[in-house]
Amino acid sequence: MSAEALYEMMRTQRAIRRLKSDPIPDDVMHRILTAASWAPSGGNQQPWRIVLVRDAAKKKALGDMYGALWEKFAAMYRKRFEGLSPEEQAKEERTIAAGDYLCAHFHALPAVAIFCFNPKMMAVTDAKQDRVSVVGGGSVYPAVQNLMLACRAEGVGCVLTTLLCQVEPDVKALLDMPEDWYTCAAVPMGYPVGGGYGPIKRRAAGELCFEDGWKTPLSL
Repeated sequence: MSAEALYEMMRTQRAIRRLKSDPIPDDVMHRILTAASWAPSGGNQQPWRIVLVRDAAKKKALGDMYGALWEKFAAMYRKRFEGLSPEEQAKEERTIAAGDYLCAHFHALPAVAIFCFNPKMMAVTDAKQDRVSVVGGGSVYPAVQNLMLACRAEGVGCVLTTLLCQVEPDVKALLDMPEDWYTCAAVPMGYPVGGGYGPIKRRAAGELCFEDGWKTPLSL
């Protein structure tokens, strides 16, 4: 793959919530999961695991949990764009509509990857800081990104969500997870309905990056 092709994949890594129920072939799924296994992690400990959920009853149970959480999130999300222009509100409503579609079809998804982690296997170097600890996630979320980029390469749609972490005990019970393992992300997967991937809207690098110090704008 050329550098140009890789950049194009990242530039078009749009969240895909409208997914078909068509099965993902085993060889494609194996390549996607293998890509996740290549991700870097602290001390190369790979303190993450994936529970690949394809069982119909378990997908329905996850979908029921997700739907209840999404309903509350969507209501909160709508309040955030009440003051926007009609055009911007319409755009945000399309995002919510896509989330509604995911909820309504969650049970029919071909697969959902539930990412799990074990904090005992992590080098959490910011644990004693007087703030929320984030370093441990650096040993998990690169694997999530690898999986999602692999989905993009395979033409499989996907979206990253952490809503199910709010009902972690229920998810752990459903998936028979060990006591010392926890959840950190869910990635619903399936072939896109409609156009699928496309250009994303993000802040420019110049707005997010500084040079040699926080107060110095990036000169690149």
